Amino acid sequence: MRTTGIKIIGSLLVCSVTVNGAFSQSLPDSVISKIDNLFAKWNNENSPGCTIGIVRNDSLIYAKGYGMANLEHGIPNTAETISYIASASKPFTAYSIILLARQGKINFNDDIHKYLPWFPDVNEKITISHLLKNTSGIRDLWQLLAISGTRLDDVVRTNHVLKLLGKQQTLNFKPGSYHNSSTSDFTLLAEVVKSVTGQSLRSFTDSAIFNPLRMYTTHFYDNYRETIKNRASSYVRTDSIHFETRIVNYSNVGETGVQTNINDMSKWVMNFYEPKLGDLEDIDQLTMKIKLDNGKEPPAEGMPPDSYKGWRQFWYIGGFAGYRSFVTVIPKLKIGFIVFSNVDDLDPVAKVYEIADLFIKENMQKGVVQNPQKDTSAATLRDPLAIRKFLGDYISENGVQTSFQIEKGKLFSHVGNLTWLWVDEGGNNFSAFNYPDAKIIFMIKGKDTTAIFTEPGSVDPLKKYIKDAPQPDRLLKTYTGTYYCPELDCKYSFVLKDHRLVLTNKKYDDAPLTLIGTEHLMNDFWWMRHLLITRNRKNEVTGFEVHSEGGIKHLRFNKIE
Repeated sequence: MRTTGIKIIGSLLVCSVTVNGAFSQSLPDSVISKIDNLFAKWNNENSPGCTIGIVRNDSLIYAKGYGMANLEHGIPNTAETISYIASASKPFTAYSIILLARQGKINFNDDIHKYLPWFPDVNEKITISHLLKNTSGIRDLWQLLAISGTRLDDVVRTNHVLKLLGKQQTLNFKPGSYHNSSTSDFTLLAEVVKSVTGQSLRSFTDSAIFNPLRMYTTHFYDNYRETIKNRASSYVRTDSIHFETRIVNYSNVGETGVQTNINDMSKWVMNFYEPKLGDLEDIDQLTMKIKLDNGKEPPAEGMPPDSYKGWRQFWYIGGFAGYRSFVTVIPKLKIGFIVFSNVDDLDPVAKVYEIADLFIKENMQKGVVQNPQKDTSAATLRDPLAIRKFLGDYISENGVQTSFQIEKGKLFSHVGNLTWLWVDEGGNNFSAFNYPDAKIIFMIKGKDTTAIFTEPGSVDPLKKYIKDAPQPDRLLKTYTGTYYCPELDCKYSFVLKDHRLVLTNKKYDDAPLTLIGTEHLMNDFWWMRHLLITRNRKNEVTGFEVHSEGGIKHLRFNKIE
């Protein structure tokens, strides 16, 4: 459900309809063969797969299914297969708000309390615009649910989600100052639609979007018990020939929930360059680049760019359980591509662009900026020896672990699979090569070496630590005990087992904890991977805060035992 860097760019593109599961409109056999080869790994009766579609002008020119929609019953994917598109549902929620604003029923600058009076007072104005841009600072609902003990395969209803959001006491950050893809924002937008219209999001989108566009098989799935004919099941690969089913038992909608097929989605894609619902001004509003309140555009690390081969593109991405979806539309060319997958190891982003490569050439139009490669020699260090004392491993307040290394005379940082190149600005100051608004300042204060990372709207101190430093049992015992979160009404415990701290909870398997320095605890629970220890004036452990890079900050647990 989560996806880092998602924007309010929407465009859904989808495959289409035919008796044999494939539809082609004048595509050469050589092109069809190349497309088929991209999905050969999954195109058999023992594997889940995907549906794909290509839209050009006012037609769905190609659609096909690969692999199986349901392994248990031997049902193949076809162009008519219904897909769960996860976070790629967001454009429909956003467009609902845009249509209501056009009618004068909503103002983007309205405080959300005007429509959601039950939402807690967090001493900050949160606007409709903040929700649309994912800049509200509201914590991510899926992490809140998981921390409270709701497993991903549990039943999740809207009322359950709203109860959690209604108990929040703080935000991750000041609204408008930072961008973070909190799924709570679009769930709240669904509630805004309900407050304004008196209709559920499903009812409103049926009447205001799907029926006018003749998208008759598409809807927001707001009843997890509902039977949907011809729906693809969700799978996760366990080895080269085996898969596990992943069930989605959710009734909450807004940031997720749309069930659709290729033929329907092709009509939505066409609406991006030849609007039949709304107009180009509404589409511009939907696809507007995200800007913070200070006017800066936040980076979208690891996400597709806003252009493809020099052509402006609108894209949207979704993924949950075994479902994966990605769509891109290039309005100038009146073309779009989509891949909807029902297995976790099929990367729809890569496949969409591999298909697009067969149709689109570089934009050589005069005046078009092609984003040429920059010369990295500008990042050569002035004095590599002077910076060596700052090299090594660091951890931030949010638990982000960063390693700084010199490679071929240049300074690089490595965060997971991401690599940043830094430009020497002098005086231990550096700027990011591809994002100059991001800065690093190294400094030594007493025994501590720190790196202050800044970008528009945020300041994040990173503290250097010694990796894999041993900790004696007497130190680890000072952390043991039971911790309680009043906002979520749940408990976790730290226990010492075999000379190691372990995180325990009644709903989950035990998870080993790794102590970094004296204040950071890391574990394998994705929903609370990083815990920041809090202490009193006597330096005694009094609790911890969940500080996760995804969507949770400052969530307090108090030590009660």
